Amino acid sequence: MMSKRIQRINQLIKKELSQIILREIEFSQGVLVTITRVETSPNLIESNVWISVLPEEKLKRILEILNKNIYFLQQKLNKRLTMRPIPRIKFLEERKTSEASRIEEILEELKKEEK
Repeated sequence: MMSKRIQRINQLIKKELSQIILREIEFSQGVLVTITRVETSPNLIESNVWISVLPEEKLKRILEILNKNIYFLQQKLNKRLTMRPIPRIKFLEERKTSEASRIEEILEELKKEEK
């Protein structure tokens, strides 16, 4: 079970990093990037940041852009947070949303077949 402190840190990192990405990183037109969750290690060394991208075909490219700018994003985050230590961020692909959309597509196909 996660401690209340870690939960608050996760929420704070998600909020601050979302704002930084929105203001500082340029993505191509029509791309929606969402931080779905953040999980910080109990020792505050690392935070895994899961992202979801619409359209899903752009996910790999968006991950490349974020990872290319990770030091810049980390620096901005370090300036915004007053806590110490500040966890190192690491971007990961959110698989749950892609799996959910795939299941939704399958269900839609089944509905069409029934008619």
